[in-house]
Amino acid sequence: MIPLRRVVLGIVGGIALAYAIILPALYFSQRSLVFPAPPRFPDLPEGFGPVRLKTADGLELAGAYRPPQPGRPVLVFFHGNGDSWAGAALATKGLAAAGYGVLAPEYRGYGTNPGSPSEAGLYADGRAALDWLDGHGVRPEQTVLVGNSLGSGVATQLASERPVGALMLVSPFTSVPDVAAEKFWWLPVRWLARDRFDNAAKIARVRAPVLVMQGLADSVIPPAQAERLAAARQGTDYLAVPGADHDLAYWPAAQAQQLDWLQQALARRR
Repeated sequence: MIPLRRVVLGIVGGIALAYAIILPALYFSQRSLVFPAPPRFPDLPEGFGPVRLKTADGLELAGAYRPPQPGRPVLVFFHGNGDSWAGAALATKGLAAAGYGVLAPEYRGYGTNPGSPSEAGLYADGRAALDWLDGHGVRPEQTVLVGNSLGSGVATQLASERPVGALMLVSPFTSVPDVAAEKFWWLPVRWLARDRFDNAAKIARVRAPVLVMQGLADSVIPPAQAERLAAARQGTDYLAVPGADHDLAYWPAAQAQQLDWLQQALARRR
């Protein structure tokens, strides 16, 4: 019979070996998980034209733009990690029909865009989008930032550092490490995370009206995170949608609720 001590040491050694293999692999491959960039862009959505966005670090990125009707604000839609301007067009269809303009910037490393995606890189891409609007005469108070899923991290960062008309976060998270820790609870993912998108630490710095919208059946991001995110900033409007999964942004009913909220929020700022 093998002594118990040898059995225990063998198990511990096996676990240590597995960690020694898994942790470096997870650390160096995590960006392919956080940013599963599509290799090509779909055709431009109907009603949108192409734009070129120049970042502070010298990249020129593709984007899609649908101009607003006179006097209407422009939505800057930051899509989720595996999406594109096609998803942005679908998620803003109801608001575009009401006359809102839409700028759908694409991230570095996505499709044919140069560069490699990272947290800092996506923030630079978002700033380039706002600079483009500013250069085309769209005032900050006429700019509405919309962040869906991973895009909530970009939208929150920009709204915390620049004046905007409003911020809408759909299916957001408190931080990337918080999401990873719930899915990979047996691994020290908080220590390993290279891209954090810490929305909960930044949202209180946003001075514009904020809507947090979350589906209660979300199978990707725990709904409780959106509730905690809304609670991190006094005055944030929180809207929970029963039965909605992570595709909430594409629901026509959700877009109708966003439209109602925006009309009231922007009217209060006049």
